[in-house]
Amino acid sequence: MTMESRLFPTGWKPSPLLVRILSAFVLLAIVIGAIYIGIYGAYALVIVLAGLALWEFRNLSEGMGSRAPSWLLFPLGAFFAFSGTVLKQVDVNLVLALTLVGGLAAFLFVPGRRQGLGRWAMGLAGALYIGMPFNYYLVLYSSKSHGMVWALFIIFAVVANDAAALLVGSRIGRRPFFPAISPRKTLEGAVAGVVGAVIVMFVGVSFIIGLRPIHAIAIGILVGVSAQIGDLVESQMKRIAEVKDSSNLIPGHGGVLDRLDSILFPPILVYFYVTLFHLLQ
Repeated sequence: MTMESRLFPTGWKPSPLLVRILSAFVLLAIVIGAIYIGIYGAYALVIVLAGLALWEFRNLSEGMGSRAPSWLLFPLGAFFAFSGTVLKQVDVNLVLALTLVGGLAAFLFVPGRRQGLGRWAMGLAGALYIGMPFNYYLVLYSSKSHGMVWALFIIFAVVANDAAALLVGSRIGRRPFFPAISPRKTLEGAVAGVVGAVIVMFVGVSFIIGLRPIHAIAIGILVGVSAQIGDLVESQMKRIAEVKDSSNLIPGHGGVLDRLDSILFPPILVYFYVTLFHLLQ
């Protein structure tokens, strides 16, 4: 008997939970590694993740009633993702005006003009939904005041939120939390998720960045609540489209959008909170 056969008996298959855990660690390691490389690593990460998420959204949009046009969704999503960094010299109002006039006018000529308004709206919505969160991650990451810490700890807090919500919800969860959208989520799990996010943000904001604990608690609550809202929003999209996952790209997890749903909204709220209280100076 070889060493390999002793370690992996014939017919052995990893459990779905093991596949899920290993996939999560690999994905998190890639994200952390790209962020540590520097700004170009962060740009590359955004291009890959946003591109895959936009592709999955395009497929979901068809099930939601109006297929987002690729010629509008991808360029506009890329612009929004880099609108505060690489493309910050391009006027957002100009792009939106061209999207309004040119985008709607295009449906006078392209196939599918009977559904033109719905397809245009779906393309714009998808570009905003996926592109803008990445923009705020990059803006925070590029800030001179602990930029990498802000970006990483938002992600860590979301991971803590998801893990705590799953652990507590599966063990002691009793009260349904938005059962019409996600029947397995519980109020106990949701509260535990917010607590997990607050704990992680307390470490990052108070001990590493050095801000007052009240800011750490407030930001942790914003991250925890917005992460769960993001998860519910994507769950609702999948219910409307009548699919289980956005794709099957990630073993044990479904699609990229299934993993990104919780991290999309937090950077937006964190950015406006820290700018409101001048915490990036």
